[in-house]
Amino acid sequence: MLLFTPGPTPVLEDVRLAMAEPTLHHRTPEFEAIFKQTRERLFKLFNMEEVLMLASSGTGAMEAAVINLCRQKALVINAGKFGARFGQIAKAHGKELVELGYEWNTPADVEQVKAVLEEHGDIDAIFMQVCESAGGLRHPVEEIAALAKAHNREISMVADGITAVGVEKIDTKDIDCLITGSQKALMLPPGLAMMGLSSAAVEKIGEGAGYYFNLASEIKKQQKNTTAYTAATTLIIGLNKMLEKVEAMGYDKLYEETALRGRAVGEALKAIGLKIYPQNPAPAMTTIITDHAEAVRKLLKTKYGVNIAGGQDHLKGKIFRINQMGLIAQNELAWVVDSIEKALDELGVRSYDGSANAAFNTTFFQLGRA
Repeated sequence: MLLFTPGPTPVLEDVRLAMAEPTLHHRTPEFEAIFKQTRERLFKLFNMEEVLMLASSGTGAMEAAVINLCRQKALVINAGKFGARFGQIAKAHGKELVELGYEWNTPADVEQVKAVLEEHGDIDAIFMQVCESAGGLRHPVEEIAALAKAHNREISMVADGITAVGVEKIDTKDIDCLITGSQKALMLPPGLAMMGLSSAAVEKIGEGAGYYFNLASEIKKQQKNTTAYTAATTLIIGLNKMLEKVEAMGYDKLYEETALRGRAVGEALKAIGLKIYPQNPAPAMTTIITDHAEAVRKLLKTKYGVNIAGGQDHLKGKIFRINQMGLIAQNELAWVVDSIEKALDELGVRSYDGSANAAFNTTFFQLGRA
């Protein structure tokens, strides 16, 4: 079965083998050496002043960001399941909240953000997604971050990059906290969250807040190549191996190939009459809106050995999402788009003529050599 959901993504064989080595105790010089190497590699990935690894899902890092970086009032951008989650976390911790809501295919409006900041002078933190994976949408995070800092340098800009870090180059100049998770572009099992922090964020964290997600205690420990609590040793070993592979390839090459895959998949599916859902698609995935979404997904899984993701909440049964993150073989994605075209034929939507594969391979060839 080819796993093409936008998280979890497949785990590569040599990474699995690295994680299959005998377990190391987390309070030993042997593991601390691996932790140190992994941490150094994370600085290259995030391009920020501080990095952290947390034994949690990405949601844990989202909660850590809310409790450690919001002192007064939060502005949350909600254009999907995960934007809504930031708001739910803020409410759970009794934070004052202003929420800007959008349909799941619509990026945040910079002018609306500006108006909210002017109206609410006590907002001290903004929370939003780089890629809102519920609909495959890319928000103008860098533009909003620059606006926020121009308005008030003390505002903490928190970006959920769980389906963006390792997918595309993110300008972190005005971002204070960037979050990712192990099971997306980094192609690891779920259970490890990572954060990049600006020096301003580290200063604001101060003594921290909360207990398990107290980032101050983690910063102190991780700067000494250990953790405040039990480390996710096996996942960190896998992360070190995966980052080693990416470094050997080069980040620019990784981002270039991910963008190329996204372009080729989009052209392939448009060639067979399908419609891209988000107004500004993120390179992490291609999201298609169609009345045949569930029927296509079922055929792909039962007949063609491909597992893609569907929609949630009001988009359940209306969209399907194809992963493009990580180190993916061209021939596997070619099989996916070809299988979708065959499924449409079996459903009586359109006759199969190979258009998807032709568009996919032509785009890959022409753009790949440009």
